[in-house]
Amino acid sequence: TMSFSEAEMQSARGAWEKMYVDAEDNGTTVLVRMFTEHPDTKSYFTHFKGMDSAEEMKQSDQVRGHAKKVFTAINDMVQHLDNSEAFLGIVNPLGKKHATQLKIDPRNFRIICDIILQLMEEKFGGDCKASFEKVTNEICTHLNNVYKEAGW
Repeated sequence: TMSFSEAEMQSARGAWEKMYVDAEDNGTTVLVRMFTEHPDTKSYFTHFKGMDSAEEMKQSDQVRGHAKKVFTAINDMVQHLDNSEAFLGIVNPLGKKHATQLKIDPRNFRIICDIILQLMEEKFGGDCKASFEKVTNEICTHLNNVYKEAGW
């Protein structure tokens, strides 16, 4: 189970709020970085394959749509840091779907979380990043557990 102190939860939520205010743009920046810095991650998205330039990806409705989905899922998790059951109720089906149906390499979750932290630091400073690091670790740990259960 997760153990966030009240203070950790408040600062993590405060940090995330700054990112989530601009969910679609920030999410798009994160995905575009992932696709350009780790081109293999693009192979999972058949409709992104033909897009080579970052500019093209930034304009893509599909990229923007998926970015919004990713940020919305993280936002739901952030709202439930004080409730393991509710948190896992979001993480488990998400992990299961990515493991069994979509067959996404679980390392991609760490990549995406690291890019989110990097963007937080660039935009809002190191304290912001530091206060959200534990959240990304929880998300990745729980997703990895789901993958293990699914036989990865």
